[in-house]
Formats: sequence, structure tokens, C-alpha cells
Amino acid sequence: MPAIFVHGVPDTHHVWDALRPHLSRDDVTAVDLPGFSSPVPDGFNATKEEYVDWLIAEVEKAGEPVDIVGHDWGALLTTRLVSLRPDLVRTWSVGAGAIDEGIVWHDMARSWQTPGVGEQVMQAMSGPALEAGMTAAGVPAEHASLTASNVDDTMKDCILKLYRSATGVFKDWQPESENIARPGLMIWGGKDPYMPIEFAHKMAERTGARMLVFEDSGHWWPLEKPAEAASALEEFWASV
Repeated sequence: MPAIFVHGVPDTHHVWDALRPHLSRDDVTAVDLPGFSSPVPDGFNATKEEYVDWLIAEVEKAGEPVDIVGHDWGALLTTRLVSLRPDLVRTWSVGAGAIDEGIVWHDMARSWQTPGVGEQVMQAMSGPALEAGMTAAGVPAEHASLTASNVDDTMKDCILKLYRSATGVFKDWQPESENIARPGLMIWGGKDPYMPIEFAHKMAERTGARMLVFEDSGHWWPLEKPAEAASALEEFWASV
């Protein structure tokens, strides 16, 4: 069965570049969400539901149940997919993005969701300023430059549309997430400032997922702990 890796915001498939060389399997695909260094299909309005539909279609192409891994928004979309289409999934692994109605969006997300303010913030998200901000947020310096270089006007527009469609996503998506029965693994950075770990523990308890915490890592554990995360994923896959 193939493995599909799904990035978050404001990343691309490159968020998995440090982790993938540590995997022994050769059937791994890291996708780019529409608008994230990837073309935006005609009529695609970058809402949360449209991204879910897009991801379902991508996974359907595999033709068999997959091992799917998601980070940040990729984790939210992965959780939604497995809650709606468990037939497409052998295992699911997520980190830095949980579904729980008690979650409150972080400050940057709320600014993006605010008309006018979000556009102003996006204007400032470019070049050296964005690279410095990514580094300060925990992205390793060698990756921050690549991340910043991929944030173009198309991605910025998609981010605003996605977040504005998702003001109530945690409440909207929790009911179906409670029915997840496929084997799951949640990987978390103990110092994640954007998605409190308490909600990861709650979601793991609801879904029966295993929980792995890197206490000295932040939000970007695929870049901070690539070898350790790859080892944990392979151990999990082999155990199912």
C-alpha cells in the first residue's frame, strides 16, 4: 500500500524533505495542496471542504487503502478524510493539528480570518521578514528560506480563503471525527505554540490513536525531529 504525506500552512511538500530520506519504503508521495506551489483548478475557491474533496480524490487515485500522514492543516484534512472515507485508509498519522471543539484559533489565524487585517498581514509576509518570522516560529534556518521563497500571491490568497472558511472548523468536524476507528498515530511537539497538546491527547483518547510527544520540539516536528519521526512512523506501520 502507498503512503501519502500532506503538508500544512504555509508549507509545501518540502516540509517532508528532511524526514523522507529516513524512510525505508519507496512508495511515498508528498502532495502539494492546490495553490501551494501547485496550480489552482478552475472553479476552486480554496475552502476547507474543497480541500477535503481534493484530498479524497488524490487518495482515491492510489486504488487501495493508504498510510496517510498529515502536518498542521494537512493533519486537519487527513482527520476529516479518514472520518468520511475510512475505506481509503489503512493507517492515519497526524501532528500539529487536532480536531476538538474547545480549540481557539491562534492569533495569526484570527488575523487572517479578519477582512482587511488579513490582507495587510499577507503584504508583510514576504522576503527576509517572512524568513525571519519562520525561523522565530521554530522552522530550522536551512528550511526557512525555502519556505519563504514558496509563499507567493496565489498561496496567500488560498490561505486567506481557507482560514475564512474555517472559523468553525473544530466544532463542525468533531462529530464525525469521534467515529474514527482506523489505527492512528498522533505526533506532537511538546512546545507547539499553535495547537496546544492537551487537544491532541483528547483526540487520541477519542479515536484510540497512539500518542508520541517530542518534548523538546515545536510545531515543525517533521523538520526538527525527522529521523525520530520516520522511525516512529515505520514502527507504527509495521505493527498494524
